[in-house]
Amino acid sequence: MSDRGWTEMMAAAQSGNAAVYRRLLGEIDPWLHRYFVRRLPPAMVDDAVQDTLLAVHEKRHTYEPSRPFEPWLGAIARYKWIDRLRAMKSSRTEELTTDIAIPDHEDAVTSARSLERLLDELKPAQADVIRLVKLQGLSIQEASSRTGQTMSLVKVNIHRGLGRLSSLVRKRADVE
Repeated sequence: MSDRGWTEMMAAAQSGNAAVYRRLLGEIDPWLHRYFVRRLPPAMVDDAVQDTLLAVHEKRHTYEPSRPFEPWLGAIARYKWIDRLRAMKSSRTEELTTDIAIPDHEDAVTSARSLERLLDELKPAQADVIRLVKLQGLSIQEASSRTGQTMSLVKVNIHRGLGRLSSLVRKRADVE
């Protein structure tokens, strides 16, 4: 996209065209990635891009549509880059050794896999709402809107599904 296109898009965004504004943010995102990849450590690039997009959003009212957009964006990105450099200077860094102790995740992986197997034995509607509410932390209302089930049905499916899971675990414990 040329700067002229971004300039027109930003002017439209300032006029309240939300769709064009979203498209503009989507188009400047790769530009910002390229900008920061050349200047910052890889671990800081995504945060710098997000900070810059937030700054563009917060300062969009200061943009003058009669001027080109890219220098305005570049100035904001430059300030965010400098902020990152200051943060890097003030934060202490330590060199990592090659023999870093890594905690064992075997139990967590085994538990997650066992839970997935148990959930596979439930009716899909029950397993879906248990995953959404009990594992992902969504509210009953959010699970209802995602699954298309009524809120009452979500509660019933969770209750019945947990009961079925409890029964399955007891049966397996008796066998072992």
